[in-house]
Amino acid sequence: MKLFIYGTLKRQQSRAGALDGQRFIGEAKTLARYRLFDTGSYPVLVGCHEVEDGGLEIEGELWHVDADCLARLDEIECVPELFRRQPVMLSLPAGYDDVETYIYQRSVMGLRDCGARWPAS
Repeated sequence: MKLFIYGTLKRQQSRAGALDGQRFIGEAKTLARYRLFDTGSYPVLVGCHEVEDGGLEIEGELWHVDADCLARLDEIECVPELFRRQPVMLSLPAGYDDVETYIYQRSVMGLRDCGARWPAS
């Protein structure tokens, strides 16, 4: 399974160890159909239909993960209570159309917009 990662699971972030033994494919960007918000300790991704300002190309990483790792990540990400895993469309790298990511299932009202990446550089 190919997984788009945009927050605490990215390399050098607090939960990066959860991807030990998995294959990093490279830097990635979504199509401009998503928004990223900061909860204070981690970011959340939503579809642009959830917000008024339209979508951005969200920057992250593309990973190939095995079934055991995916099950652990689903537990870490509180699927299906807090997040749901669903297909995501990438602009970079080209040619990957079978990628999933974690989409936030709660309201983002009152959360700070992160722009295109987390943490902001």
